[in-house]
Amino acid sequence: MTELKETALAVEHEALGASFTDFGGWRMPLKYSSELEEHRAVREAAGLFDLSHMGEIRVVGPDAATFLNTALVGNLAKVEPGKAKYSLICQDDGGILDDLITYRLEEHQYLVVPNAGNREAVAGALQQRAAGFDVEIWDESEGISLIAVQGPQAQAIISSVVRMDETYLVEGLQYYAQTTVTIGGDEVLLARTGYTGEDGFELYTPHDKAGALWRALLEGGSDFGLIPCGLACRDSLRLEAGMPLYGNELSTERLPQEAGLPVVAYSKAEDFIGRAALEAAKAAGLGKTSGQRLVGLKGTGRRAARSGYPVLDEHGDQIGVVTSGVLSPTLGYPVAMAYVDIDSTEPDTAVQVDVRGKAQPFEVVPLPFYRRRAA
Repeated sequence: MTELKETALAVEHEALGASFTDFGGWRMPLKYSSELEEHRAVREAAGLFDLSHMGEIRVVGPDAATFLNTALVGNLAKVEPGKAKYSLICQDDGGILDDLITYRLEEHQYLVVPNAGNREAVAGALQQRAAGFDVEIWDESEGISLIAVQGPQAQAIISSVVRMDETYLVEGLQYYAQTTVTIGGDEVLLARTGYTGEDGFELYTPHDKAGALWRALLEGGSDFGLIPCGLACRDSLRLEAGMPLYGNELSTERLPQEAGLPVVAYSKAEDFIGRAALEAAKAAGLGKTSGQRLVGLKGTGRRAARSGYPVLDEHGDQIGVVTSGVLSPTLGYPVAMAYVDIDSTEPDTAVQVDVRGKAQPFEVVPLPFYRRRAA
């Protein structure tokens, strides 16, 4: 039996009474109190997450922009220093190897953040694709911890813990951007992205500084309703926000068009990996006029659809499969994402989901299910 990896914050989670789960080979906190309480805290105040299982891969060199435009499907050369971009790394056949966020730290330096379970595959693919480019690839995942603060009070919490003369950096930080701030005398890479549908920040720090940063955030956020949160509520939060999860909605068996992700930069000059296959799929109308496409499903009953459950048409014939599903804590009814046949993707289309042998009523709805209130 393979021993699970632990983050640098494992002792903090144990002290807070977390229950743990195996997530991609990592022993990660599933919840501290209850999934419902933690979910509501993020929607109404703020939640603190340990995401240190994620990968951090630095790409440095004069050819960094051109290289990433060849390795990834997005146009990373157009990203300004201090900004970030959501993109995909695909295989030759167009299948999604991973979805990731890439920060342009400086003119010739990027930080690529892949999902935990795909870190080694992404690092290996980048190394392989770097041949002939003047770049260096450094997998720094083993030395960097990642902590996130998510929720309506996130900005106020971060502003309360940074150095007083740096609060303007927090307040002025735009969505999908990053900067450097000082917390407890230590420099922290601060980004504003998020995976919950709420405002939020990610903080990157060396492992030996992670415990102090975690405790500083908990203390600073105590007056704002901040509580530690596990992966259980993170999953229900991202599902309400219509955000795909690798291994559920995304995989090497699916193309970006099927997932409804308009992130492929066909206009860029570089012959990126997977380009020919994706252009052929686009020309064939895959994801629009043929095959299947990812949709949102809203339940009109009370039973939740779960990953792997069959989606049926009015005649009881299978037309798709659920990829993620939950009884929404925020909305009060079942929501799910599923791949279904193209002729069943129009909003308001009535479908059924086979929930343990009993057909339950659902209808196709646009994603996301939930949008946060404007500030």
